[in-house]
Amino acid sequence: MINKNEPYILVLGASVYDIFGFTYNNYKSHDSNPGCVKVSFGGVCRNIAENMAKLGINTKLISIVGDDEKGNSILKHAETVGLDMTESLVLPGESTPTYMAILNENGEMESAIVDMNITDKITKEFIDSKAEIIKNAEYMVLDSDNPAILEYILTKYEGCTKFILDPVSAAKVQKVKHLISRFHTIKPNRHEAECLCGFKVETHEDVKKAGRYFLELGVKHVFISLDAEGMYYNDGIDEGIIKAPNVHVVNVTGAGDSCVAGLGYGYMNNLSIKDTLKYAIAMSVVTISHEDTIYPEMCCEVVEQFLSEIEWIEK
Repeated sequence: MINKNEPYILVLGASVYDIFGFTYNNYKSHDSNPGCVKVSFGGVCRNIAENMAKLGINTKLISIVGDDEKGNSILKHAETVGLDMTESLVLPGESTPTYMAILNENGEMESAIVDMNITDKITKEFIDSKAEIIKNAEYMVLDSDNPAILEYILTKYEGCTKFILDPVSAAKVQKVKHLISRFHTIKPNRHEAECLCGFKVETHEDVKKAGRYFLELGVKHVFISLDAEGMYYNDGIDEGIIKAPNVHVVNVTGAGDSCVAGLGYGYMNNLSIKDTLKYAIAMSVVTISHEDTIYPEMCCEVVEQFLSEIEWIEK
C-alpha cells in the first residue's frame, strides 16, 4: 500500500541494456576489430528516473525487463542509486530491451541492433493494475515511445496527477500531438515544437508564439530547448530564455534526460519556474561535461556548486 504522506514522482518507460563496441583504429567490416566494449544502462525514462533518485527525490519507475542477467543487473543497479523499480514488470523467458552498437575509430556508428520487442507487452490491464500508484503520484513522467498506452493513461487518469512529457523525437511526438493539451509540462526541442504546433520555430518571436500556442491548449508549463541559445520557459506569468555561458561539452547524449530530472526536482521542491529551469539547465551542463550519459557523481551538492558559480544569461 502506498504511503500518501511520502510524495513521489512516477516515471513510466523503457529500461535498456546498452552495449557499445569501440574500435581502436581502421574499422573493418566482416572482420574482428581490436577495441573495447562498454556496458551501461539506458532508456530515456530510466535515465530521468535515475537522475532524480540521485538528487534524493522519491522516485518510482515502472518499466519492463526480462528475468535475465541484463534485467536483473538493471534492477540491482536501481537499488544501489535509491530508485524504486518494485512496480516494474519482470517477464520470465523474455529478453530485456537491449541496444548494441559498433562504433568506428572516429566514434561514428557503423552498425547497431535494437531488441525492444518486450516493450509491446505493456498492456492497458497492466497499467490499470498500477492505478493507485498513478493516482497518488505528484507528477508522472512519460515519453512518446508507445502512443497507444500514452493515450490510454492520459484519458483514463486525467485529473489524477500532473503529466510531464519528454517528446523523445520529432517523429515520435508527431503521433501524440493531439494529446498535448492533457500535459501539465512539455519539454520539446525546437524541431519537436515545430511538429507539435505546426509552424516554424526559428526566431525568438516564433518561440514565444509557440509558447503561447501550447498555453492556449491547456499546458501549464512550457519549456523549449534551443540548443546553444539556451532554454525558453513560459507558465503564463513568467516568460523568457535562460542560457548557461561557456559550456564544456564532452557528450550531449544525456542532456535532455537530466534536464527533465531537474524540472522534477524543482517541482518537488516548490521552486519558481525560473529557478526550476536553472536547476534543470545546471544538471544538463554537469551531465554533458562527462563522457557518460548519466554523470556518475550526480547529486544535489554537485548541482548546487555549479549553480553558485554560474552567471546566467537571461533574455
